Amino acid sequence: MKNIAFIFVILSFLAGAFLASLDERTMNWVYFVPVMLIGFIAAFIYKREANAAAKHGDLLQNNKQILIKSLNNILQNLEALNGRKDKVPTYEMRFEIDKLFRDDLMNFAEARESMKHLFGIQYFADIMSSFAAGERYINRVWSASTDGYVDEVLMYVGKALDQFQHANDEFNQALAAIQ
Repeated sequence: MKNIAFIFVILSFLAGAFLASLDERTMNWVYFVPVMLIGFIAAFIYKREANAAAKHGDLLQNNKQILIKSLNNILQNLEALNGRKDKVPTYEMRFEIDKLFRDDLMNFAEARESMKHLFGIQYFADIMSSFAAGERYINRVWSASTDGYVDEVLMYVGKALDQFQHANDEFNQALAAIQ
């Protein structure tokens, strides 16, 4: 049903664009309005079906496990990297970041919408605020590594660790609240 609704949204948009292009001065409202109504109804159905799929219990539980595993991996790798950050050559740090964090950051990002359904919007905002800050700091380490800024590399690894620890604390509070 979701895919059919999506197809109707696309077809409605294309039909509306076609109808609008037939005459540059006048619009045939008799055809245009029903076509747009079909598009809006299809968009509403699509959104409703997408929300229902996002709230499905199996998907939520799978994404919850992905979120837990990804956040734990990020924290473990960041703690290890923070402990040896002065031993990794500055220009090599970006490769370490790619190797250690890319998959877990992407997995967390793909599953993050489930937190809204699992924990509620406030917990989602609290977790994602710290997570996003930590991710920005990791990106800053990567950029500083590329540019050769030793001090920034060393400083932002620690800042990223602080943010991810805070995100983990918020995540654990959210988990405790639903159990």
